[in-house]
Amino acid sequence: MGGSEVAEVRSEIVEAGGVRSPLLEAGPREASEAVVFVHGNPGSSRDWEDLVRRVGAHARALALDHPGYGRADKPTDFPYTVAGYASHLAQALERLGVERAHLVLHDFGGPWGLAWGAANPERFASATLINTGILRDYRWHLPARLWRIPLIGELGMATATRSAFRFLVGFRNPRPLPRAFVDRMYEDFDWGTRKAVLRLYRATDLGAMDDLATALEPLRRPALVIWGRHDPYLPVAYAERQREVFPEAEVVVLDGSGHWPFVDEPEEVAGALTPFLERVMSSWFRA
Repeated sequence: MGGSEVAEVRSEIVEAGGVRSPLLEAGPREASEAVVFVHGNPGSSRDWEDLVRRVGAHARALALDHPGYGRADKPTDFPYTVAGYASHLAQALERLGVERAHLVLHDFGGPWGLAWGAANPERFASATLINTGILRDYRWHLPARLWRIPLIGELGMATATRSAFRFLVGFRNPRPLPRAFVDRMYEDFDWGTRKAVLRLYRATDLGAMDDLATALEPLRRPALVIWGRHDPYLPVAYAERQREVFPEAEVVVLDGSGHWPFVDEPEEVAGALTPFLERVMSSWFRA
């Protein structure tokens, strides 16, 4: 498998749908088959830098900041909805020449990426779901419930200090998250991102998960599920439930992880991800 090899990561700016976003990429630029990493909330392409470097030694790998997050543009007229993000992902992949995508998704990147996959089944090759997926019967966690309430949500965002942010991101994590990781996310968590978060959560109907599942089930795409056992926001019980939509999914539960397994246990995540991609990718090569 050659898991120790890493590739140089390239940084550039890509424009899609009028939104300019930082892009991290490794591996062959010209490959039309790629591993596409999609961050969640809060997050950015830099969440994935280590995995882009590892996967880029064997295949084209890319990650971008999505509208409203990281250092991407945060336009007021962008549709901050699951459908809006799925459409933007389609435009970005078209711009980057990706015709066949192996999605690696985390948090809200799950609904964004899976909605893209349901709308583009001919381009959707596989899914790796990291603490995300089809969340049937899910109930919003407490911060999300507050964000969805007008004025209360704005008040919460206005009072989100660095220490409060650090507490929220690391809540019940089995080990302290690296300060540099949390501080980097907080530095990106400006008012543009905070408004995007409020609009996204208020526009999202969890009942739409059933429709998304109905669209994805017949595709029977290969899937890998990686879940931190101690996630306080997305319960670990949903890991096995991903087989309702992806019947042949491989499920890996990490006992030392919370909501951020690729930060808590990077070697374990890479050790599960790279063999899976080697099996499902037609363009995988040995460095």
